Amino acid sequence: MATVTLKGDTVCNLSGTEINVGDAAPEITVVNSAGLADKVVGGAQDKVQLIVVVPSLDTAVCAAETRKFNEKAADIEGVDTTVVSMDLPFAAGRFCTAEGIENLTVASDFRNKDFANAYGVLLADGPLAGVTARAIFVVGKDGKVVYKELVPEITAEPEYDKALEAAKAAV
Repeated sequence: MATVTLKGDTVCNLSGTEINVGDAAPEITVVNSAGLADKVVGGAQDKVQLIVVVPSLDTAVCAAETRKFNEKAADIEGVDTTVVSMDLPFAAGRFCTAEGIENLTVASDFRNKDFANAYGVLLADGPLAGVTARAIFVVGKDGKVVYKELVPEITAEPEYDKALEAAKAAV
């Protein structure tokens, strides 16, 4: 079972099925914060998928990460970017409106945590139990994971450039 830390010392165990580079990305339905429509992530699709997983948009690091991917991923043609969190779609929608998030989809896994369990990023214990770890997955058109980053310290930002380069290379 993988783990992440919270503020350097609290260890949080992850539950679910660990997905790694080369694995088939499970096809999971999440809830789009715009209109509460279902959105499928993972699996083979007509575009490369950049799936950005954050604990909650209501934190400074998650908000900054979403803003950065909104700006940077928009420049990559042929990539569908989705931010997945456990936030309620209504709260995520307010965040997107307030922050001008228009170049990516912000979605929620709040209904049954299918995404978090299928990708092995659900915090199983610790003070944040029940939300997602911070992670990034790039999924090729064939549905295979070509890049994965599980950020070991949940309060740290991911390797933006590595994720964006992986998405560009997969197009």
